[in-house]
Amino acid sequence: MHSLKYNSGRARQFSTSISKEPSMVPWISPVHYIRAKSPKPDPPTESLAEIPKKSKYISHESAIKLIKHEKDPHCVLKIFNMVGNQRGFNHNHSTYAVTLHKLACLKQFEHVDSVLHQMTYETCKFHESIFLDLMAHFSKSSLHNRVVEMFSAIQPIVREKPSLKAVSTCLNILVDSNQVDLARRFLLHTKTTLYLHPNTCILNILVKHLCKNGNLESAFEVVEEMKLSDASYPNLITYSTLMDGLCEKGRLEEAINLFEEMVSKDKIVPDALTYHILINGFCRGGKVDCAVKIVDFMRKNGCNPNIFNYSTLMNGFCKEGNLHEAKMVFNEMKGVGLHLDKIGYTTFINCLCRAGEIDEAINVLKEMEEKDCKGDHITYNIILVGLCRYDRTYGALEMLERLAYEGVYLDKSSYRIVLNSLCRLGDLQKATGLVGVMGSRGFLPHFATSNELLVNLYEAGSVVDAAMLLVVLVQMGFNPEPRVWSRLIEVMCRERRLLATFELVDVLTKGTNREECRIITSESSI
Repeated sequence: MHSLKYNSGRARQFSTSISKEPSMVPWISPVHYIRAKSPKPDPPTESLAEIPKKSKYISHESAIKLIKHEKDPHCVLKIFNMVGNQRGFNHNHSTYAVTLHKLACLKQFEHVDSVLHQMTYETCKFHESIFLDLMAHFSKSSLHNRVVEMFSAIQPIVREKPSLKAVSTCLNILVDSNQVDLARRFLLHTKTTLYLHPNTCILNILVKHLCKNGNLESAFEVVEEMKLSDASYPNLITYSTLMDGLCEKGRLEEAINLFEEMVSKDKIVPDALTYHILINGFCRGGKVDCAVKIVDFMRKNGCNPNIFNYSTLMNGFCKEGNLHEAKMVFNEMKGVGLHLDKIGYTTFINCLCRAGEIDEAINVLKEMEEKDCKGDHITYNIILVGLCRYDRTYGALEMLERLAYEGVYLDKSSYRIVLNSLCRLGDLQKATGLVGVMGSRGFLPHFATSNELLVNLYEAGSVVDAAMLLVVLVQMGFNPEPRVWSRLIEVMCRERRLLATFELVDVLTKGTNREECRIITSESSI
C-alpha cells in the first residue's frame, strides 16, 4: 500500500516535471509530415546526355511529307532507306511513288533505276501511275527510249498488263516528241508481245500527229489499218482530224468527198465542230459561198450553227469586203437567240473597222458593254487601229485616256498604236506626253518609235524635251541607237548646255555600255 502511494506520487511528480520542462522534440505540422513521408528520388547514376533517347517511329505519312519537302537527292535516299530500316516497316506504293517522283524531278535517273530495281523484290501492290509519271519526266529530258522502258516495266513490277490508258499515254508522249518511228514500233510491240490491240482513241493520237505535221498520206494509211478491226474503226474524231488536215493543205474538194463518205458509207452523224472545220476551211480558201451552203446543210440536217460557225462565216465575208452579208450574219445570230459572246462581238467590230464604219463599231461596243459582255484588249485595240487608220487619232487618244480610268486593261500594243499615229502626225508634244504616261504604267515604247521621236524632237529644236525624254526612256530600260544620242549630245554642246550635257552623259553611262559611250562622246566632241 505504501509502495503504491509512493509509485503514484512518483508518477505525479514525473508528469509535473514533464509539463514544466520544455519539450526536446520539435513540433511537426501535418503538411511537413506528409512531405517527409514522400520518398525522395534517387540521385541519377549517369548524366542525361548518356541516357539514350527513345527513337520515334516514322509512319508512312510522315515519311512522305519528309521526302516531299527535301531538295537534296542524297537526303531523299537517306530518308527512304532510314525509314525502311525501321522494325516492322515496309514501304508501300505511296512511299515509292513520292521517292521516284522526287528523284525524277531532280533528274537523278541513276537513283531512279536503283529504286525501281528494289521494287521488283517488294510484295506490296503497285499501280501503273508510278510509271506514267516517270514517262513524262523521261520525255522532258528527251530520253524517249526510257519512256518505252517505263511502259515495259509495268507488267513485271505491277504484275498486271498495262492498261489502254498506259498505251495512250506512252503513244501520246512519243508522237508529241516527234518520235513517229518509235511510236510505230511501240504499237507493233503492244500487239505482238502484249496482245494489246489499240482502240480507236489510241490510234486517233497517231492520226492527229501525222495530220499536224502535214503527213496526210501516212495518216490515211493508219486509217485504213483502223478499218480492219471493229475495236479501232474510225469515228467522228478520226474523220474530223483528216478533214482538218486536208483543209489546212487547201485540198477542199477532197475534204468534202471525205465528209460525204463519212455520212453516206459509215453512217456517222457530223456535229457542229466537224461542220466548223469545213466552214473555216472554205472561208480561208476564199470560197465563202461554199461555206454558206455548208451552213444551210447543217440546218436541214438538224444541227443548228453555233456562235463559232457564225463568227467564222462573218469573218469570211469581212475578208471579202462584203460588209452587207457580214451584217446579215450578225443579225441572224441575234435573231436565232444565240447569246453573243466576246468572240462574236469582236469579230463583227473588226469587220466594221476594216470597212471604215468606225462609229457603228463604237455603237456595237456600247451594246456589248450594256449586255455585260466585257471586251478585252484585242477588242479595244481593233477600234484604236480603226480610229488611227481613218484620221481620228485624237479620238483614239481620248479613248485611251478614258479606258484607263474605267477599269479596262490595256496592253503595250494599245499605247503603241496611238503613239505611232501621233508620231506620223508630227504632234511631238502629245507624243512626248503619252510616252510619260506609258512610263508611269510600266510600258516601254517600241524601239524604232522611240528613236524616231527623239530625232524629230531635236530636229524641231526641242533639245531640252528630247534630253528629258531620253532620260525617262533610259530609266525604263531603253537603250537608244548610238547615232541618236550622239547627235543629241552634239546639239546640246553646240548650244553650250554643258552642265545638262554632263548630267545626260552620266545617266546614259549607267544604262549603256561605258566603252560605247566613251567612243560616242569623243566623236561628238570632235
